[in-house]
Amino acid sequence: MRNRKTESLQGIRISAVTGLPIALTLLLSACALGPDFKQPAAPHVDGYTEQHAQTLQKNQADSGQLRTISNQPKIEFGGSVPEQWWLLYQSPALNALIEQGLKENPSLSAARSTLLAAQEDYASQGGPILYPSVDATLSADRQKLSGLSFGQNGGFMYSLQNASVDVSFAFDPFGSGRRYLESLRANIDYQGFQVEAAYLTLTANIVTAAISEASLRGQLQAMQEIVESQQSQLDIIEKQFELGVVTKVDVLAQRATLAQTRTGLPPLQKQLAQVRHYLSVLAGRLPGQPGMPSFQLSDLHLPKNIPVSLPSELVRQRPDIRAAEAQLHQASALVGLATANMYPSLSISAGFGRQAVQFGDLLTGPASAVWNIGGNILQPLFHGGELTAKRRQALASFAAARSQYRQSVLTAFQNVADVLRALQSDTEGLGLNQKAESLSEQRLKLVQRQFELGAASYLSLLSAQQQFRTAHISVVQARATLIADTAALFQAMGGGWWQRGNAYKAVAGGADFGRAWTGVKQTEDSSESE
Repeated sequence: MRNRKTESLQGIRISAVTGLPIALTLLLSACALGPDFKQPAAPHVDGYTEQHAQTLQKNQADSGQLRTISNQPKIEFGGSVPEQWWLLYQSPALNALIEQGLKENPSLSAARSTLLAAQEDYASQGGPILYPSVDATLSADRQKLSGLSFGQNGGFMYSLQNASVDVSFAFDPFGSGRRYLESLRANIDYQGFQVEAAYLTLTANIVTAAISEASLRGQLQAMQEIVESQQSQLDIIEKQFELGVVTKVDVLAQRATLAQTRTGLPPLQKQLAQVRHYLSVLAGRLPGQPGMPSFQLSDLHLPKNIPVSLPSELVRQRPDIRAAEAQLHQASALVGLATANMYPSLSISAGFGRQAVQFGDLLTGPASAVWNIGGNILQPLFHGGELTAKRRQALASFAAARSQYRQSVLTAFQNVADVLRALQSDTEGLGLNQKAESLSEQRLKLVQRQFELGAASYLSLLSAQQQFRTAHISVVQARATLIADTAALFQAMGGGWWQRGNAYKAVAGGADFGRAWTGVKQTEDSSESE
């Protein structure tokens, strides 16, 4: 019995001794406290609008007024936006300007630098958390001590040389350090998607500004043609006045009409100049620098097909949604950090060195070895409610980030729905304006012949001119609006950034986290969990 009892006690003692490091290992490898971030699910919807059309062309049976539109673009639901979607407009000048803007635009450059700063912040903060800190110290000290303390007059001097290596490491049993790094990684994601948002905004702004310039040029050209036509008509009226066919009132009326038409030129010229200044700045150029291309509506072609992503894919393609998701992830990590800070922290440190009177004796000779080792466990007990308040603050910030993410998703779907509806209306409007222009042109030619023969009054001619001028400018504006809204749809779809080889991709963990945008090939892991 005694032997068995002794064996049992020894077994218990052995189990306790061997179990201590096992328990310590399990403690140090415990999962981080707080919520593990899960990627929000995409909305369960089948379409962007209640009745979204499969093509931009309305049913031909509905009045048949769209038959005058050539090369009508068609919506391809389930398609993927191309990487360089602006190539679909078939404008070499536009392609060259966008290429220059991507190289020279300061806003895009600033976004890239901010991403790099976030990457380096993670690198600088991650080292002390993930790895031990090792420091080497070499010091020399020269002192003079008083001999009175030893019952002697005077004093004596001595030198002390010291060389040591110190190692320290903070364990992370409850994941405060890992949650902090997780928040930094989420910030890298946020800055990376901010780069993609700046890239998309820049390219879309260049395209829409170029379309605006082309529209203004078309309106100016139409206005100048009207001025020339009215000037020619004024010449005819003045000759008729000399022959006594018309009165002085008719001459003055035509002069007033011509003068009124010319007042529309300066505002268009001002807008055109401002748009070109804006394009120059987008391309990273000063407004006065030469070499800026000019754009005409005839140089910009409507895309034949416009791919539209499925609703379930939109949340992964919009940079603003991905940025909002990264902020949500960061807020989730900060909840874990605030939770872990309420639990104990453990750190150890050790050092070893040698001291000698002469520098040469540090490695060899009569040197004295010195060393130290210690550990520290800190358990917060009472902080006046600070820690619990910080956790509640983190939870409230997480709730706010979740609402902001949902708002970003709703806004994105609204953008797509609005543009799809706008494209349908633009197509119908362009067809109606083209038909109105054709009819007003026929009427103007007929009234001009009648007026020259004396069969039509001046008021009839004036009305026909005004009608044609309005119809022609409306066609120019309608065509520009349609092209601009196709660009808006590409932007609403996310711009195809994910298909670029150097696109930013969120990756989970690792020392190389956040380097994806620079072109380093990474494996995408959008479902983040610690």
